Amino acid sequence: MAEITAGMVKELRELTGLGMMECKKALVESNGDMKAAEEQLRIKSGAKASKAASRVTAEGVVSAFIAADGKSGAVVEVNCETDFVAKNDDFVAFAKSVAETVTKHNPSDIDSLSGLPMAGGSGSVEETRKALVMKLGENITIRRFERYATTTGKLSSYLHGSKIGVLLDYTGGDEALGRDISMHIAASKPKSIDASGVNPADIETERRIAIEKAREGGKPEAMLEKIAEGTVQKFLKEVTLLGQVFVKAEDGKQTIEQLLKSKGASVTAFQMFIVGEGIEKKVEDYAAEVAATIAAASKG
Repeated sequence: MAEITAGMVKELRELTGLGMMECKKALVESNGDMKAAEEQLRIKSGAKASKAASRVTAEGVVSAFIAADGKSGAVVEVNCETDFVAKNDDFVAFAKSVAETVTKHNPSDIDSLSGLPMAGGSGSVEETRKALVMKLGENITIRRFERYATTTGKLSSYLHGSKIGVLLDYTGGDEALGRDISMHIAASKPKSIDASGVNPADIETERRIAIEKAREGGKPEAMLEKIAEGTVQKFLKEVTLLGQVFVKAEDGKQTIEQLLKSKGASVTAFQMFIVGEGIEKKVEDYAAEVAATIAAASKG
């Protein structure tokens, strides 16, 4: 029997938003298998989806840059240790220069980017980063970037504050449409343009959960596949850009696909970065640390 730790229960609570005892029971019944426990809780409770994205804690900024001709651009995420430094003007300027450097030089990865001359600077990207670390007193890293170059379309970008950034490659329509679509992506966070870009494993998980929920609800076996297919189609509308309802739709019904069609436009690609997405920052228990220090001192 696998040991069920408090940390495991906490993680499952964050994933599902459900109570501690429910999570502990699910982990016991699944012998510590986190994924199986999450699926079990979703089947039994009707929990809609994982809340893992809410556990974003790493600090930093997302920045974007588009060349003057609108044909190339980049979005980057640069991380630091505290929100205080993330708001520093020099740090923000560094991130923007990194995005410009990526746009101009098209590096293949972070390592190749590090050796490039910094846009608007006198040294390399890595030399500039090290100098900023010395100045601000925190570790600073360039986590990731995406660059687009288009010959037939145009690019648009949108930054929601400094924590969410979107880079969009689209054809047809005007600049206002590009910005609207980019803003929609930042607000609705689609996984892909259409169903072809959704991970088949995610689709299969939704199908399996729908079948088990329907079965537990007493639905006839002959209806399970039809119910599951309906659930999958609803899921795809929620997670694909074209299937989502446009956040600014006046009638509350117009989808992005319908909006694009009305403008004679289409989306070729998009990239969205959220600061710290997928990174968990260590939570310091200062009270426990102080207590441990006092206890150690008293023994001495």
